[in-house]
Amino acid sequence: MKHILLRKASLGDLPILEQLLQELVEAERPFDETLKEGVIHYYPIKELIESDDAAVLVLEEEDHIVGCGYAQIKPAKPYLRHQTYAHLGFMFVRPAYRGRGLNQQLIGELKHWAVSKGTKEIRLEVYAENSSAIKAYEKAGFKKLLTTMRCEVQ
Repeated sequence: MKHILLRKASLGDLPILEQLLQELVEAERPFDETLKEGVIHYYPIKELIESDDAAVLVLEEEDHIVGCGYAQIKPAKPYLRHQTYAHLGFMFVRPAYRGRGLNQQLIGELKHWAVSKGTKEIRLEVYAENSSAIKAYEKAGFKKLLTTMRCEVQ
């Protein structure tokens, strides 16, 4: 197995990160019939890379990015015990690289970064039917908290 490097993303990574984002969108389409067709931009990747309140990480093998994820410090709702939390997003490892613990490495480093920023609460969103992702997040210590429901009306 070749060595996988975990590093901070740079602006030079934007083209491949935009491509990975579309791979993520395609992987999530079966879980969400409300997604528009075509290119979708979930995340402001450039702004996240440039922000002091965010960390965008990439997994790289021989100069090829094979995975990514970010954490961003956000203010908590005023009724919660914590003042801020780190929101995880853009968590994606290309299918050929799954099963090697790479997602756990990403999460571990993002947790470390969040603690370095003074927050100990970390949250993320995952589709309820994405059982493999849920299993990976539970393995990393996450627990289910809230279910979002929807209804289409005529």
